[in-house]
Amino acid sequence: VQLQASGGGLVQAGGSLKLSCEASGNIFVINAMSWYRQPPGKQRELVATITNAGSPNYADSVKGRFTISRDNHHDTMYLQMNSLKPDDTAVYYCNADDRYRPEVYWGQGTQVTVSS
Repeated sequence: VQLQASGGGLVQAGGSLKLSCEASGNIFVINAMSWYRQPPGKQRELVATITNAGSPNYADSVKGRFTISRDNHHDTMYLQMNSLKPDDTAVYYCNADDRYRPEVYWGQGTQVTVSS
């Protein structure tokens, strides 16, 4: 499984961005998918997760502002980010669990920068 993240950029505080994560390869092994982020000088943290059935969960810091979703074919995941804050500045990574093996797949990061 390969994951390709895109959609990052520079935005002013209060603005919006939509990230995409496209999966390719043996996508049928994918179970839950997640977005993580790593702010400058900090550890990577979980932002949101969506199960194979489409059930979302969010970190408290993004609840009410971010929306995670997946398309019907489960080969693309999205993160709609609204009301962005400077604290949201980070490299955002997508992640997928393998339903058959204890394996996790990571995409390359996409930079999100929110200016004040």
